[in-house]
Amino acid sequence: MSQAALTGIASQVIAELKRGRPRTLELTSAHNVVTLAGVEPGQHLFMTAVDLDDLSPGDAGIMVDVMAISISMKRQIEFNNPIFFEERERVAARVQVRFCGTSMVKQVRERGMGRATLVELTKTGCYHAV
Repeated sequence: MSQAALTGIASQVIAELKRGRPRTLELTSAHNVVTLAGVEPGQHLFMTAVDLDDLSPGDAGIMVDVMAISISMKRQIEFNNPIFFEERERVAARVQVRFCGTSMVKQVRERGMGRATLVELTKTGCYHAV
């Protein structure tokens, strides 16, 4: 199964999602914002703590269900003195997700500057000995 992937997510965030409660994340890294631009509510995402450059087969992560998504631009104006000011724009994506299960990367299908990160996944199982 091929899915969009969010990389470089903090381990604490992944652990919080594994507890089962929906969470809203604000992502500002360019590669994750580009990936989220092609995702609709109701689709699934793969999330991992591994950085984009290091993503490879065998990396573990979680599958999440996208409940809501919004991408917005924020403008900041910084005044140095009354004559000079600097204007900056920042694109941020807010996504509300809920944990579905654990998964592992089988193959990295697409990644790079200005392109969505897509991975081929395999579902992992969790067994408890009795």
